[in-house]
Formats: sequence, C-alpha cells, structure tokens
Amino acid sequence: MRQKNTFSVTGMSCAACAISIESMLKSQDGVFQVSVNYANQSVWLEYDNELITNDKLQATLKSIGYGLVANDAERADRLKAIEEKRLKELKRNLIISAAFSLPIFILSMFFMHAFPYENQLLFVLSLPILLYAGKEFYVNAWNKARHLMATMDSLVALSTGAAFLFSVFNTFFPSVLSSHGIHPHVYYESATVIISFILLGRFLEERSKSSSSEAIRKLAGMQPKSLLVIRGGQEIEIGLQEVELNDEVMVKPGEKIPVDGIVISGVSFVDESMISGESMPVEKAKRGKVFAGTINGNGSLRIRAEKIGASTLLAQIIRLVEEAQGSKAPIQKLADKISGIFVPVVMSIALLTFVVWYTLGPTPSLPFAFLTTITVLIIACPCALGLATPTALMVGIGKGAENGILVKNASALETAFSINTIVLDKTGTITRGRPSVVALAWLDENEAKQLSPIFSQFESQSAHPLAEAITARFGRQQGIELEAFTNIPARGLQANYQGKTYRIGNKALMDDCGAVMHPDLAAKATRFLAEAQTVIFCSEDQTVKAAIAIADEIRPSSVKAVSELKALGIDVYMMTGDNPQTAEKIAKLVGVEHWQAQVMPADKGNFVKKLQAEGKKVAMVGDGINDSHALAQADIGIAMASGSDIAMENAGITLMQSDLMHIVAAIKLSRATVRTIRQNLFWAFVYNLLSIPVAAGLLYPLIGYLLDPMIGGAAMAMSSVSVVSNSLRLRRVCL
Repeated sequence: MRQKNTFSVTGMSCAACAISIESMLKSQDGVFQVSVNYANQSVWLEYDNELITNDKLQATLKSIGYGLVANDAERADRLKAIEEKRLKELKRNLIISAAFSLPIFILSMFFMHAFPYENQLLFVLSLPILLYAGKEFYVNAWNKARHLMATMDSLVALSTGAAFLFSVFNTFFPSVLSSHGIHPHVYYESATVIISFILLGRFLEERSKSSSSEAIRKLAGMQPKSLLVIRGGQEIEIGLQEVELNDEVMVKPGEKIPVDGIVISGVSFVDESMISGESMPVEKAKRGKVFAGTINGNGSLRIRAEKIGASTLLAQIIRLVEEAQGSKAPIQKLADKISGIFVPVVMSIALLTFVVWYTLGPTPSLPFAFLTTITVLIIACPCALGLATPTALMVGIGKGAENGILVKNASALETAFSINTIVLDKTGTITRGRPSVVALAWLDENEAKQLSPIFSQFESQSAHPLAEAITARFGRQQGIELEAFTNIPARGLQANYQGKTYRIGNKALMDDCGAVMHPDLAAKATRFLAEAQTVIFCSEDQTVKAAIAIADEIRPSSVKAVSELKALGIDVYMMTGDNPQTAEKIAKLVGVEHWQAQVMPADKGNFVKKLQAEGKKVAMVGDGINDSHALAQADIGIAMASGSDIAMENAGITLMQSDLMHIVAAIKLSRATVRTIRQNLFWAFVYNLLSIPVAAGLLYPLIGYLLDPMIGGAAMAMSSVSVVSNSLRLRRVCL
C-alpha cells in the first residue's frame, strides 16, 4: 500500500550528503519518490509500506553513516535532543581542535625550526585533532567510499589526510626528499587549522539551521503533553496519545486545548491567533468549535473530542509546513544537479592541478603541487550552493506559517513570485460569504422597538438562509407566542399575534395580501434594489411597516487588498455566479475593472485557461467546492481555510484567515523568498567560480600569489554561514 511520510535524518553535513541519501533510497525496491532536504535534515518518501519498514530505512541509511528518526508523537522531542547533542559535540570538538591548532599555528608560522624535535612535537599536537576532534570527517568519507559515493567530508578527509600523512612522512623520513634536493616541508598547521575552520563553520551552520526550523518547533510546542479527561465521573490525567474520540476533555483557565472538538459546557474566551492571526480572543460557549493548540482564557471548558492526534487542524498545519519545507522548488533541482556532480569534478580539478604544477611548476615542484591540490579540495565545498535554496524556503515557509499563510510546497512559493494576474471569487472571498442586514428603513421609527421582537420571532422559526441575518439584526426574543404560523412558499411567512396579522417576505407577498406601502418607504426600497441588495418587507395587517436590505457584505480589507495588488503590478479579475447587477456593484466598490457574472463552476476553470492562453500567470482565489476546478487549473490556487476541504486540497497556498490582505502578504513573501534564493545562488556560484581558479594557483604566474589552504578553509566555512544568514533575514520581512 502506498504511503507518504516525512522522516528526519541525522548526520548530514553538506548538500552532497542529501544527493547520496536520495540516490541510496531510490535504489530500494518499494520506494516510488524521494526528496531529501539538507537544510531541515529531512527526507520525504512515497513508498510501499509492505516492502519498506522503518527498520529497513534505518538500516539502509546507517550503512552510509546516517541516522533516521521516524515520524511519531515523540519525534519533536527526540529531534530537539539529537540537535542539542549534536551542537554540544560540535562545540566540544571545536574547542579541542582550536586549543591544539593554536600552538601548532604559532610554532609553524613564527618559530619554524626554532626548537629541536619541533616537527615531532607538531605531530603529537596534531593527533587529538585528527583522531578525535576531526574524526567524523574520515569516518564519514570511508562510509561513502565503500558505496562509491563522495561528499564534502570526502574533500576534507582527502585534503587534510594527505597533508597530515605527507607531514608525518617528512617528519620521520626527512632524508627521502632531502636526498633529491627537496626540502622536507611539513603541513601540520594546514591540516589542523583547516579542520578547526570547518568545524567552526559547521557549528555556526548547525546553529543557524536550528533557527530556520523554529517555525515547526513553535507549532509542535502548541501541543500539550497531557490532558484531563472525564471517565466514569472522574477527572483523569492522561498523555496526549492516550485520548480517544468522543472523550470528554476538561480544559482549565490558561491551558492549551489538546483536541479539536465541540464545547459541551462552560464559557470562556480562547486565543485562536495561531489559526486566524488575530490577537483578540474569541468567545466560546456551548456548541462552539475549539481547536488543538489554541489557548483557553479565564473560564473552564468541557469539550467533546471530535478530532485527535494527526487529525487535528494543528497536526495538519504542522504536516503541511513540514512537507512544504521538505519539498523542492524547480530552481532547487538545478542546484541539486550541480551539487551531485560537483565533488567528482572538484576531485578531477584537484588531480589536474597536481599534475600541472608537478610537471610545469617551479623547482621544487612537489610542494607547490601539493599545496594547490589541498587548497582546491578544501575551498570547493558545495555547501553554500546546497544551502542557497532550501534555507530560504524553510525560513520563508516558516514565516508564512507564523502569519497564517500555509504553503503546500516549495513550487507554490516560487510560482507565486511570477504571478501577474489574480482571479478572485466574489462570494466568501471578496465578500464575507453570508448574508447580513446592511440597511433598515421603518415607516415610523417610534414603532421599531415594539415591532422588532415580533419579526425576530418570525425568523427564529424559519430555516430560510436570510432568516439568520434578520434574527442577528433584531436580536433573539423570548416570550412571544405566534399563532397560525404559516410558511408561504416562495413568498415569506405569516402569523397572528395579539389579534393582528403580521407578514415578513418579498414584494410578491405584500402585493398578494394587498398591503399598502408609503411612497417614502417604497423609494427607499427602490434604492436598496438599485444597489443590488435583496429587500424583505415587514407588514402589520394591511400596512408595510419596514423594508430590510440584505446583502453579502464586502470584507473590510477587500478594497485595500485590491489596491495593493494593483500596486504590485498584478491585474485583478472577479468571477461570480451572481447576477450582473450585483457583480458590477461589488466590482465598483472594491475597484476591480475586470469581472464576469453568472459563471458556472466549469466556466471558472475555462476562464482561467483563457487567461493562461493569453500568456498570463494566473492565481485563483476561492473558498468553495465550485472553485476547485479553477483552483486546480490556475498556475497557483489560493484557498481560504474557512472554505471547503476540496478547495484547500486543490490550492498551493491556504490562508488561515479569510482576509484578502493575506494574499498581498503571500505575494510579498514569495517575492522576498525568491529574491533571497537568487541572491544566495548568485553568491554561491560566484564564490566557487572565483575561488577554485585562485586555489589552483592561477594568480601565481601573474602576481606570485598562492592561496594558503588555511585561508581557503576559512573562506569555505564563511560562505555557508553567509548564505544561511542571508536566508534568516527573511524573518524580518514586513508582511
């Protein structure tokens, strides 16, 4: 049976590691698709769970030196522990390496040949670095070599190992070279200081990557570890994984809500900012919906669990963000291909450098050939190239999640960058999607207080879609007993109260019963109709007493959002199944010049296709099942979380809050992220294009300059750190 899952991988040290893991897993029977993300140390798999088990995956990765952490309830805690342990180990190794490298560097640079047995002392000081602090480079390189693979560790192991072994040979057998007129140089400082620099870069990189994945940790931290359930009339504290569907859960003031469910009893205000982005708490009472991860206010709530574990909205958000951060944008595939062939190419360049310098270099040529080869191997690390795209995507997607913008995958974020046309569905997107009373005209305002409760009682007994809007405006009433209550199909309602006949309905109902409408009230009703509003009339006996204008209200942010989208250079279209009069009115109010009315669901997708045929990059924004075709057809679909599940399934971006300003934020986020990716890739390419020729000694014939391997190691480490640091700037982007 096919299954999709995300696992965490431990032990990756460079982008080439991701290529090795991907290649190894693809070779396994039962694995259909693999996507390894070096930046967030994860692998996304689609596989046959009957052929591929967690144990088999762990054994496969262990054979090439990596670990795998299964996706379960404890994963976040275990990953945090592994990450902390890794940082602690790197810090310890860095301190040891730096402590021994410093005297080696001082002796080699400033007191060369000043002491007897100096080379032997340097050899002894180097051993803790090569055999302990930097041991992982050699172990990892050997594990990869056994499977004919090469990574950054292979480059480090080859260069520093060669420098060390050559120095050991010259320390204990100096006469071999000196007998041929070549001074037996030692390069202990190169081998050890390079390891120190790379350990420093790796430590800073790990710490930076930890910051870039903070969004997932924050989301996972919203889940409480334990909760109180009511079983057998007793309050019992259990672990989150032990809760069952339909359990009654007790949530006390200040606690995190552990499940998605319905309030059975209690009243409180709940902080739902993690879902809506709004800081104002929402009142929850009986029958109110609550969600896992939200925070209860100052009241106690008893909740019936309707969704638990991986089914909760919070778990789905976490899964979406993880899958998005682990996915690859099209621009990343180019970087992956380059990273995959980079190490073998660098080894070839290093070998060519050695041959050229050894055959054509100045006498003695061996030291020149040796130094330049080591420097090429060290400086050409593909880490910066491998980190350029995924770190920016991780931070960008995490930033979006924190602001209620869920990005389904990296391709969606990259596609949003190129959007030049947005198609907005009207109902539920530009408008609130539910009718409300927008205007009310009474024949006599003095009668409003007396008549409002009567008409409210009418609507409270009706199932008509407009009834809730009128009841909400008049307020729910108690103690009014209507007699002879009648529902008149396609007209409205009629009932008797205290000897009088009351009616509420459309103009046809008023005409049928011969109700007289005052000219002033008729004029106001005509104006309401001209503004594309539905008009409901209220009568007492034979006199029309009120005209109620009902419409689907425009969201407060819609006008500003349309204006800002235009300012970003994006053409805005509106589609609706509503009549042309209403469509034109709404379009004018929000500032949309292009609109289509009376559009059927299938026509929405065809309209998007027509725009694409004109060469436009189209984003479709909708919230209903009727929008799903258009959402799937568009270059990118943007769904409102308040809408249907099918709409969200077909969308690349989901907005947790039904606010069009979040579309503007999503576009800005996309542009900032892609801009950062391009900056990262540019500097990563430039670094390698410029550094490798310099490391190979291209400047020596011109100005007599050879790059020291130690400087090469420092430059390589700083290039990775600079890329990650540039990506982290996205956290400060103003949305």
